[in-house]
Amino acid sequence: MGKINIHKLLVGGLIAGVVLSAIDVAMYGAVLKAPMAAAWQAVGRPTMTDTQRDLEVPLSILLDFVVGVILVWVYAAILPRFGAGLGTALKAGLASWFLASVLSAAFSVQGVMPLGVMIITTLVLLVEYPIAVVIGAKFYSEGGA
Repeated sequence: MGKINIHKLLVGGLIAGVVLSAIDVAMYGAVLKAPMAAAWQAVGRPTMTDTQRDLEVPLSILLDFVVGVILVWVYAAILPRFGAGLGTALKAGLASWFLASVLSAAFSVQGVMPLGVMIITTLVLLVEYPIAVVIGAKFYSEGGA
């Protein structure tokens, strides 16, 4: 069993992070901005101030890059068992989506995240995680750097 190629993991993960950031900016910054604000307001959460938004956006993008690396790491970790390719990348994306969805559901049950926001987030992640892994995995291989 080969070792994970850290250099290619980082390259693929950062590319996956770009994909996640692009989707998140489009979805949460434009398409879902009003529905998410309404969902937060429905449960009595205050709207974000400009200062909070100025901090949240760069941190969210940074976290997208961290998640991109983790997604490609999951792909690299299951690669020896399932082999390289689209199917394995989709398995890694769907497994990661499942774990993120469980965490999202836990936040919803605890009252931290409104149900509507949890559902929106879960559906967006169902699409973006597999796409990000598929694209990031194209830049990963276990060979030498």
